[in-house]
Amino acid sequence: MTGLDLSSPVAVVGTGTMGQGIAQVALVAGHAVLLYDAAPGRAREAADAIGARLDRLVEKDRLTAADRDAARSRLVAAEQLTDLADCTLVVEAVLERLDVKQQLFRELEDIVGEDSLLATNTSSLSVTAIAGALRHPGRFVGLHFFNPAPLLPLVEVVSGFATDVSSATRAYETARAWGKTPVACADTPGFIVNRIARPFYAEAFAVHEAQGAEPATIDAVLRECGGFKMGAFELTDLIGQDVNESVTHSVWQAFFQDVRFTPSLAQQRLVESGRLGRKSGRGWYDYTDGAERDEPHTAERAQAPAYVVVEGDLGPASELLALIREAGIQVREDEEDHGTRLVLPSGGQLALADGQTSVEFRDVVYFDLALDYRKATRIALSASQDTSQQTLAEATGLFQALGKDVSVIGDVPGMIVARTVARIVDLAHDAVAKGVATKEDIDTAMRLGVNYPLGPFEWSRRLGRNWAYALLDDLHLRDPSGRYAPSLALYRHAYASDKREGSTS
Repeated sequence: MTGLDLSSPVAVVGTGTMGQGIAQVALVAGHAVLLYDAAPGRAREAADAIGARLDRLVEKDRLTAADRDAARSRLVAAEQLTDLADCTLVVEAVLERLDVKQQLFRELEDIVGEDSLLATNTSSLSVTAIAGALRHPGRFVGLHFFNPAPLLPLVEVVSGFATDVSSATRAYETARAWGKTPVACADTPGFIVNRIARPFYAEAFAVHEAQGAEPATIDAVLRECGGFKMGAFELTDLIGQDVNESVTHSVWQAFFQDVRFTPSLAQQRLVESGRLGRKSGRGWYDYTDGAERDEPHTAERAQAPAYVVVEGDLGPASELLALIREAGIQVREDEEDHGTRLVLPSGGQLALADGQTSVEFRDVVYFDLALDYRKATRIALSASQDTSQQTLAEATGLFQALGKDVSVIGDVPGMIVARTVARIVDLAHDAVAKGVATKEDIDTAMRLGVNYPLGPFEWSRRLGRNWAYALLDDLHLRDPSGRYAPSLALYRHAYASDKREGSTS
């Protein structure tokens, strides 16, 4: 089955930022587009705004003047909902209220033809619940675009409980014909992106609430060590704290208050205080004129150790050994395999974050997971109050000798990047096991929807079959609330043989 024919008119109901963006996408793809808004004059204003954006595309040589003029001629501001009668696809982008959306689609069902697709752009409501108000829910589907719709490539094509396969396929192929990258998913709270992305925010906030580190340091570690484009605090300030907190709360409630999705009290207090991020001038950071920029904690220079002794296999951090040798630091190998760590001249140990705490051991400094240890410009170290200052200094000097800034955080199990990635990997495996989406679509969604450096299954392959499970299992022992309990899907993945499941994920 193919998508809509270009001769098929498309309607967009709701002319806010998202509605205008979706209309522009369909318009540039070649469709006639009808805009409708219940507020008088709003559709006309939206059409003018879209026209102005088309002008800017011409100025930037992204659209020819002839194509702009043709697009403008296909754009119509509808005065009444009944004007949409001939549309083959109607996409709704109105207020995120179930009753409002249900009423709209009840009216549309009596207006458009029987073969017309009805679609919602909801990001937080159940597609199944919206369609529940219809006589023919089989033609109803979710088309979740990401803002700004003309620029971001991802579209989540969401099948409700009653959505016909043919309708979902038609919507999928239409999105692809519009130049988007569609991913198919079942109707689950948060769909793909807003479900699996929750730990990126939640773990950063949890480390802050535990006084492990301040926002600027956590953000710097996520960017400069984890390879994420933005840290959780700066990203939620950009999104809007109220918007991000609302999505988190919605997913948590939809999952019957599952502890894995528990909202952050610190973020709630931020919203209650009116500090909503960039749009209000204050959020986690201060954006008022003249405000000083918060800087991450960066350790003072320390002397690099003359040598390190490697015991066992460093696993995901094994590339560090080449970097240490290149820095002129001798690497000695212990013939007896005692574990997976580096021993420093002081006798203290340096280990990759594994879900345990430094205070449990005699003299251990943990270092965080990096996307790429060679390219990383910052490394986080974690130590307890009982850790030898000499050991911490040697660990700091070692990474500084490798050209890295060093941030020392509190004794946080799993640190920052490691616990975040482990939880993302876990939720991704759980989603596949529950039929939400395929591994490939989840990786695509997380890379394109929230710009992650790797998809969860790409991380999983790189880190090894047992890595995420072992880290979360250790975390769960230290925080038995259930927040870090590995899913059954991750357990099965960790213990399945490569021969039975394959070694590719």
